[in-house]
Amino acid sequence: MLQIRPAASESDAAWARRKRAFAHPTLAAGARSASKLVKREKGIWQRRYWEHTIRDDRDFERHVDYIHYNPVKHGLVSLVADWPHSSFHRFVERGLLPSDWGGDAADTTGSFGE
Repeated sequence: MLQIRPAASESDAAWARRKRAFAHPTLAAGARSASKLVKREKGIWQRRYWEHTIRDDRDFERHVDYIHYNPVKHGLVSLVADWPHSSFHRFVERGLLPSDWGGDAADTTGSFGE
């Protein structure tokens, strides 16, 4: 989640540079589809994004929860705390969330769609 100042207006090129700076050290070289190679895309980025203004504290909580749980939902880890790149660790340090928040996906059965 990014907080963007209303006066700040960044070009698509600026966002592309920011994404490249993040993705380069984060991702190990791996197999990518021909489409992703041609479009110079990495597997972590969606082709589209959506902008949403947070309406209130509850809306903020829902979005943060979604972001924190995403690596579990996509099978990258079974515990939210196991994802090293998450802001979840700061929330735990500040006492805002318990370290076992989200439970263990290994204990969950079923299929949950998106």
